[in-house]
Amino acid sequence: MLRALAVDDERPSLEELLYLLNADPRIAGAEGAGDATEALRRINRALESGPDGPEAIDVVFLDIQMPGLDGLDLARLLTGFARPPLIVFVTAHEDFAVQAFDLKAVDYVLKPVRKERLAEAVRRAAAQRGTAPRIPVHEPDPDHIPVELGGVTRFVAVGDITHVEAQGDYARLHTDRGSHLVRIPLSTLEERWRSRGFVRIHRRHLVALRHIAELRLDTGTVSVLIGSEELQVSRRHARELRDLLMRRTTS
Repeated sequence: MLRALAVDDERPSLEELLYLLNADPRIAGAEGAGDATEALRRINRALESGPDGPEAIDVVFLDIQMPGLDGLDLARLLTGFARPPLIVFVTAHEDFAVQAFDLKAVDYVLKPVRKERLAEAVRRAAAQRGTAPRIPVHEPDPDHIPVELGGVTRFVAVGDITHVEAQGDYARLHTDRGSHLVRIPLSTLEERWRSRGFVRIHRRHLVALRHIAELRLDTGTVSVLIGSEELQVSRRHARELRDLLMRRTTS
């Protein structure tokens, strides 16, 4: 079971988070800290007491925007520790996700926190600590992908996705109506959606062939036009892309 520390400078948010954590059967106990400085003191004491000590902390559920030392600052400090606790960011802001996963965060939960979403973050932390029970994994819906927006999970049709952009451990899904950040590596989506007409054109981009409006050749460089956006095609992927587009137009 996991021993947790929740960190948030807003008391109502902290109390709600502690209530949800202590109700989870995988949490042995959760305590709170009102700012990152207090959290750092507790983590130092926990490390001094050892992994089995009375003050041990396995995972920190950490707000980002706090006065003084913020959540990202604390996470950067912890990367220098020999045995740092796991980090789950809990924030109202989507904009810091890439930085969070660059710091090896286990998960990134958006406020307002939903019980089911927090339970998934706890599951990931337990799996990383090696304390997760074996739970049957259901196959994902091949026609839709779940995304989070303002604490609500929505399902985006794969057919509406024009291209995907790698952003650290995340991928940004682009559609005609906007974009969504999901915590799935680009390589995983490439493998999963290859049979659905998606092709890698660059180390950072995966595109849907049906949404390519133009293939452009200009003094040795290759690019594609998707809507109003022009994306560069790397040399290693240019020939495969041209062949796929030619087969599509002649079939």
